[in-house]
Amino acid sequence: MDVAIIGGGAAGFFLAVNLKELAPQARVTIFEKQTNVLKKVLVSGGGRCNLTNSFEGVTDLKQVYPRGHRLLKGLFKAFGPQDAFQWFETHGVPLTTQDDHCVFPAAQDARAVTDCLKRCATNFGVAIKTSHAVENLIPQGEKYEVRFCDSHNAAQLFDYVAVTTGGSPRGESLHYLEQLSHRIETPVPSLFTFNVPDPSLRKLMGTVVEPATASIPGTKFRQSGALLITHWGLSGPAILKLSSHAARHLHENSYKSPVLINWTNETNTETVVNALQTTATQHSQKFITGIHPFGLPSRLWIHLIDKCSIPRERKWGEIGQKGIRRLADTLCNDRYEVDGRSTFREEFVTCGGISLESVHRHSLESKSCPGLYFAGEVLDIDGVTGGFNFQAAWSTAHAVAQDIAKKQSDLDNEDIQPTSK
Repeated sequence: MDVAIIGGGAAGFFLAVNLKELAPQARVTIFEKQTNVLKKVLVSGGGRCNLTNSFEGVTDLKQVYPRGHRLLKGLFKAFGPQDAFQWFETHGVPLTTQDDHCVFPAAQDARAVTDCLKRCATNFGVAIKTSHAVENLIPQGEKYEVRFCDSHNAAQLFDYVAVTTGGSPRGESLHYLEQLSHRIETPVPSLFTFNVPDPSLRKLMGTVVEPATASIPGTKFRQSGALLITHWGLSGPAILKLSSHAARHLHENSYKSPVLINWTNETNTETVVNALQTTATQHSQKFITGIHPFGLPSRLWIHLIDKCSIPRERKWGEIGQKGIRRLADTLCNDRYEVDGRSTFREEFVTCGGISLESVHRHSLESKSCPGLYFAGEVLDIDGVTGGFNFQAAWSTAHAVAQDIAKKQSDLDNEDIQPTSK
């Protein structure tokens, strides 16, 4: 059994190792177009590799997977977050779970993960071919001919092929798969920060509010979490989650959109009004700049006062009901204009790719090309920040390895069946 894995990233290596564990006799080759493998794993999580999540508090996978949650719900039954946690610890990577439910290597070093995957692949005899960019896949009977962009790399025949090339910011890289009757969901960026050209906001760079809520008016897109003001605009988990869920909407609007920030994270504006009234009553003789409710940082509070056109020298008892209302509205619906996006470090994520309608949901085998599989972000699956994208890679890769191994086992059993006289 000759198996080609196109893409030397997280899903590709995990698939290769799991397949060799299940079918040691298989000849498995990883083809990577770059000169190095697992590059994205090395830079993920700030170089620490947030390789999964405990999923504590996640009541619906849609919360963390804007696309692909239904498919993953089924795959997690066979290989979910706890299975991934156990797999890495069993294979020599002690893990630790943070208070925010993110799981990292105990060594706090992504190399613990990459070294593990490369070591396992080498020990199992997986062939790793770098600088092998695939140009085309040609069905040849029940096999596939893999052709490469570089003419020096000869075409090769394989019984099974798994595509694990990751997210593709340029859809043309999936053209050869589209020619094989696969529907391609147009890839667009996901998981990014917002450029906000507002000088008064940018002066607050370094300010963190946790939790806050960010939303896009006129839509249902709304996410909560820590929010960070940067020298280019808005970042932090709340913004990254919002960018993920609203990826297509923002792309269609050329990344120009209003965004509303609720600095209190309180859904009921009247509750905020009442809290401000209580503050005004208890501190009527104190300057408004000296008491900042909801634990807001002083610089941000003064910025919001200025937006409400309330003089800084005004005392709490002098604001009046209209002033209270203006403050509450600004606290709950502080509006900014997004003009462009910035990538989240080097952890580039895309939504889109191979449509989930083009694959069998439990095996991830192509419906149009038997023996051709997909795993990882090349599928139209993507998650928010927090280890969810890696978990999708582990679960989809495991599903493919299981199915290929089962098919080979079934063939082997057919070969040894005694013939009747």
